Amino acid sequence: MQVQANGISINYTLDGPASAPVVTLSHSLACDVSMWDPQMAMLTAKYRVLRFDTRGHGKTSAPAGAYTLGQLAEDARALLKALNIAKTHWIGLSMGGMIGQMLALESPQVLASLTICDSSSRVPPEAGPMWQERIDMAKAKGMAALVDSTLQRWFTEPFLTSQPAKVEPIRKLILNTPVQGYCGCGEAIRKLDNTDKLPAIKLPTLIVVGRQDVGTPVAASEVMHGKIAGSKLVILENASHISNVEQPAAFNRAIGDFLGQVAR
Repeated sequence: MQVQANGISINYTLDGPASAPVVTLSHSLACDVSMWDPQMAMLTAKYRVLRFDTRGHGKTSAPAGAYTLGQLAEDARALLKALNIAKTHWIGLSMGGMIGQMLALESPQVLASLTICDSSSRVPPEAGPMWQERIDMAKAKGMAALVDSTLQRWFTEPFLTSQPAKVEPIRKLILNTPVQGYCGCGEAIRKLDNTDKLPAIKLPTLIVVGRQDVGTPVAASEVMHGKIAGSKLVILENASHISNVEQPAAFNRAIGDFLGQVAR
């Protein structure tokens, strides 16, 4: 379904019992709503689940130019308002976790809880050239030039070699991501710098990370855990960056247990 919000057309799905607490799922860079398929059966049994394609991804508008995390957070706020959702539990992975941080810092009234998965609160300046290289490559050669290196960061080698049927849908998501959307969101991510602001977050918070995540390593989650008072940290074994796909049972157990405690 499509809704006009914050000046763009946003694609979303809404599933589960209409009267249940709302859980919003926010995907990573170069993915779309389908990234969350392994969580849907578990979540829709108890919750109203909102998924949406971030600006520049999936079936959502992909305007040209650099985006900002503040802009992506405003997209989410405008979507919630358009759908008459006053408060939601937020689960974001990678870029989705960064958007969740922005909402928790700028508009905590719209969140009932915050789950940050395989994410970070800061991209150091020395990572700037790496992000510029990826953006330049996407512009020059398209997403096909990035797909193999991205998959190698996102999944452990045993998973890549033994689970091709689960890897292939993610490969297709990367390939189908609009170059303008990838570059626009890449520009937003490279400016992430929330670490010193995190103590202001007072929401119930869960932090989940794959033990083998090289893109946003365990150390980054430990920093967030240390900054957000009362937060819970869960490290998933045998998982890299897209931990909800690589270890869905353990991931679902972590978020299910947390929501069971906070979604009353």
